[in-house]
Amino acid sequence: MNYKVYSLAILLVVVASCGKDLDVPELSAGDANFSQVVAVGGDFLSGYQDGALFKEGQEKSIPKLLTLQFSEIYFQSGSPTAKSKFKQPLMPYGLGFGFNSKKWESEFISRITLGYKVNCEDTESLSPLKNIISVSPSSAGMQYLVDGGYQNLAIPSATIADMFDPALSVSYGDGNSNPFYGKFALNPGTSKVINDVAMLNPTFLVLWLGMEDIYNYASVGGHNVDVLSAPLFESYLDSVLSILTYGGAKGVIANIPSLDDFPFYTLVPPRGLDLTLSKADSLNNLTGNLFGFVEGSNGFIIEDPGTTSGYDQMGEGEYILLNVPLDSMRCDFLGVFTQIPDRYVIDSIEANIIKGAIINYNNIIYQKAAQYGFALVDMNNYFSTLTTGIKWNGADYSTEFVSGGFLSLDGYHPNQKGYGLIANEFIKAINSQYNATVPTGNCQGCDGIKFP
Repeated sequence: MNYKVYSLAILLVVVASCGKDLDVPELSAGDANFSQVVAVGGDFLSGYQDGALFKEGQEKSIPKLLTLQFSEIYFQSGSPTAKSKFKQPLMPYGLGFGFNSKKWESEFISRITLGYKVNCEDTESLSPLKNIISVSPSSAGMQYLVDGGYQNLAIPSATIADMFDPALSVSYGDGNSNPFYGKFALNPGTSKVINDVAMLNPTFLVLWLGMEDIYNYASVGGHNVDVLSAPLFESYLDSVLSILTYGGAKGVIANIPSLDDFPFYTLVPPRGLDLTLSKADSLNNLTGNLFGFVEGSNGFIIEDPGTTSGYDQMGEGEYILLNVPLDSMRCDFLGVFTQIPDRYVIDSIEANIIKGAIINYNNIIYQKAAQYGFALVDMNNYFSTLTTGIKWNGADYSTEFVSGGFLSLDGYHPNQKGYGLIANEFIKAINSQYNATVPTGNCQGCDGIKFP
């Protein structure tokens, strides 16, 4: 009994001595004002994932997660009514819809899910399953404008030039290929995103611009799409910042990750044609030794409009997109006897365009963040770190497809847990820039990939 009393006394002394360490740290917005947060960007700020925009994903979007953490400051101060306001134009519950990367099949798909699929070799395995949408977006879309405007004006697939184009607010039924913004613009048909944002009088901006200007090109293998030039990107970005900071708003801006950090571009190796010596010799005989096939790894044969022959053999530094018909490669010798179509491939010239644009855009983003006093989130470096893996709350995360736990089933957009990790990187940058003490989040309720 004396031993128990003595142990209890020691425990009480230890707890008492740790009292100061157990105090909840004082939270502060520092030099920032989070009372009216507005997000401007494309896919990654909208919550787009698994190839689609859907309600559960939107509810875990980066800006939504940020405002939940900003609100902790006001709750601690005893003024919950002053918390950050943040309304989003939510999709109805369900699988939502998104852009089909194979538009010749259907313009739109619903959320990609993980399920069992039998391939051309009659082997069943878990695979991402794409769901073609048969209804028009006008009958399956998000909420219309309510209560004077939304704070999340991130529009899937929208480029920085689209922020200034009233055509983006035209409805899908009236000819707009983007079905989203027309549903919640302040004045559909005439609104510009930049003006709708300014009308909200933001005190703090969350910006991620330029991704779509590069990756809309990359996602179709550079097929019938151009990358916005660096001078034009700089001009548009400066206009965004000068217009939206006119009233004294502060903010945070993210830069652009590398092509090599997304399995949509890296999962299928360009030199993945593995041959035995006898098969290599047979192919050389059949093709007149045109490609010099060898034992071991060889480049696939691709359509290449830039060559005299119209085709070429792939080398390192080139990319095959994840939406390539894998069964055709596996069983019908696509990439061997038949060239892989240009729309599934990023050749060396296109890769240089993409990588050069990323470098130039990121330099511009860095300069403009410094000029306007914005916090800069180095997503280029963060995604590079993720390729080798990180730990969060005791779990491992990487950009490995499906198993990495960070990216969704489309191989490009993060899942909810991934967006939670990114939101914390935004918070770290904000705290550093504005002398704030916004707490990072644990993303309670955030889903990873759902297995059947």
